[in-house]
Amino acid sequence: MNTPATALPACVVNCAAYDRDGHRRDISLDAVSDVLAVDDGSFVWVGLYEPEEGLLEKMQEEFGLHDLAIEDAQHAHQRPKLEAFGNSLFIAVHTAQRIDAHVRFGETHLFVGPRFLVTVRHGASLTFSIVRDRLERDPAALAHGPSVAVHAVLDFIVDNYQPIVSDFEDELDMLEQDVFAETYKRGTIRRLYDLRKELTRMRMAVAPMQDILSQLIRTPVVAIPDEVKPYFRDVLDHVARVGDSIDTLREMVSAAMNVNLSLVTVAQGEIVKKLAGWAGLLAAPTLITSWYGMNFEHMPELHGRYSYGILIGGVALSCVLLYRYLRKIRWL
Repeated sequence: MNTPATALPACVVNCAAYDRDGHRRDISLDAVSDVLAVDDGSFVWVGLYEPEEGLLEKMQEEFGLHDLAIEDAQHAHQRPKLEAFGNSLFIAVHTAQRIDAHVRFGETHLFVGPRFLVTVRHGASLTFSIVRDRLERDPAALAHGPSVAVHAVLDFIVDNYQPIVSDFEDELDMLEQDVFAETYKRGTIRRLYDLRKELTRMRMAVAPMQDILSQLIRTPVVAIPDEVKPYFRDVLDHVARVGDSIDTLREMVSAAMNVNLSLVTVAQGEIVKKLAGWAGLLAAPTLITSWYGMNFEHMPELHGRYSYGILIGGVALSCVLLYRYLRKIRWL
């Protein structure tokens, strides 16, 4: 018998029991312990979003969760990790979403036991209703127990990393065009810096996921049967590719920042060279005419009939010769 949605607190997204054939039955939170008390091959999946402290204590009571795991789930801001408490597991992973052209990060905590799965989401995280709907269309998969749901959740989180990395690649392509543009754009280096910062945060979320999946595959834990572990290897392969892409992008962003600064330095050097060239070009007539601006009686050609013409020709010739020389050495 299904429990009305209004009977559940707002932060409880899902509370259902799945029988040995993988068919769903909605239950109340108080009925969880009753379902687990009957060893009929069923398991319970509870989904929470930013639950209050009292609700997590209720989960601890119903599922017999460890105090330390509950404390981690209450405070969030945990590093990605996997911890075993008896025959149950506590998994903390970071999620990511692209919101308003920026990456927002959240956390998902999973409590996994032989007959239960509790997912706790904090911050930026897509709902797992898509995962549940897909699994419920294949009851034979859910018949294998909560480990299949754990795989589906982790696979969903990792799959959401890839579009973000693809957006980073497109953004880097556009920034590279700005780097090699004729005009310097001050905002380019800032955008490159922000991109590298977000890639670093993505690396901090993705890299530990590889360790978590490796532990799930290699460590003998009751919550993850051997027949399900190959599916976790597939997720590990996906997250490894995402991690490699992030590392490559970080190197490319660093190279783009260095190239951008180098091009700016070269451009400034070219400007200084041109200014020095024009200053040298103007120095010749300035020097010559400054002599004739002095109040001396005996100056060369001062009283000659063609003095001004000769002076102008001499200045012009000096400027032409100096200009050709500066053009030859590419200072102008």
